Amino acid sequence: MRISARNQIKGKVVEVTKGATTSHVRVDVGGGQIVTSSITNEAVDELGIKKGDSVIAVIKASDVMIAVN
Repeated sequence: MRISARNQIKGKVVEVTKGATTSHVRVDVGGGQIVTSSITNEAVDELGIKKGDSVIAVIKASDVMIAVN
């Protein structure tokens, strides 16, 4: 796979939760960190994503916000 996005993090799928139209895919990226992606159920099915799969989380964001308490 070749892609222009630079924010790519390798990880392992730990959970796929399907809703009516959207799935939440939880990816363990190491160090106790989990990244959650919301993608269509159709995309999950087409890509064959399931628990235990090795994947790459590709992060595309126009804004990054910081919050403190």
